[in-house]
Amino acid sequence: MNVSKLEVVPIREAFRHEAHNFTVWLEQNIEALSEEIGFPITVIAREKSVGSFNVDLLCEDAKGNTIIVENQLERTDHRHLGQVLTYLVNLEATTAIWVTTDAQPEHQRVMDWLNESTPENMSFYLVEVKAVRIGNSPYAPLFTIVVSPDEQTREIGETKKELAERHHKRLEFWTALLERSQSKTRLFSGKTPGTDHWLSIGAGRTGINFGYLIRKDDAALEVYIDTGDYDRNKAVFDTLFLEKDVIEMEIGEELEWRRLDDKRASNISQRIDGFGSLSEPETWPELQEIMIDAMIVFDRVFRGRIAKIR
Repeated sequence: MNVSKLEVVPIREAFRHEAHNFTVWLEQNIEALSEEIGFPITVIAREKSVGSFNVDLLCEDAKGNTIIVENQLERTDHRHLGQVLTYLVNLEATTAIWVTTDAQPEHQRVMDWLNESTPENMSFYLVEVKAVRIGNSPYAPLFTIVVSPDEQTREIGETKKELAERHHKRLEFWTALLERSQSKTRLFSGKTPGTDHWLSIGAGRTGINFGYLIRKDDAALEVYIDTGDYDRNKAVFDTLFLEKDVIEMEIGEELEWRRLDDKRASNISQRIDGFGSLSEPETWPELQEIMIDAMIVFDRVFRGRIAKIR
């Protein structure tokens, strides 16, 4: 029995002209791409006008959602990426399929980012196509999906959005707290707000800081001890811990003392619980007032003691 092997041939040998040959063939054989993508696609129009441009194939899915297909029988480039986005927006499509013979890594990352960052009902596919034949058989295109939306991609995108939103909220929170603080204390004067969940200043000794903490569900103050030396950190903590009862009496409530023997740093914290959080912007003014007042007491109680540590 004679068995021939599958041969990959130059795409232009099979389809000499992108628009006149490949796009026409794909219009007539859209099921070949549809099977690879995983859902039915119906062609509505070929070379559909979009202003001064023309999308290769205007299609729709089984629910009537608009799909655009842009073909590029060469390496992906910025021009075609721009065309994909132009057609998608102007035709109000929910799915973009970019067919190419060579998907560059940079464009793969862009398509992945689009799947992560755009609304859940939008999908972006990057598909490589090769021309193949067996023996003297007619040429046939072989599609391989390089980029497609999936549940994990969507979850990553949602996580990134949540992080970006949280960073924005933190910046707002710290900006407002620092402005509110100016009328009460010089502590944190000149400090620049950031996007971290903490905002700290030196406590008078290298490696020891006073810090505000703002979290999703609560807030806190802390003395953070990390001089870079494990034994030194624990010695500082132990010295302060000897005065635990007096310190807590001066603060006016119990603190959380974390020596953290399995870690280099140690910390002492005061939770500001029940007055608001990062996720409740309407509570910020009251919460910030409480945090500022508590930090003034924190500084008065701890700074002198820290200065005496040798």
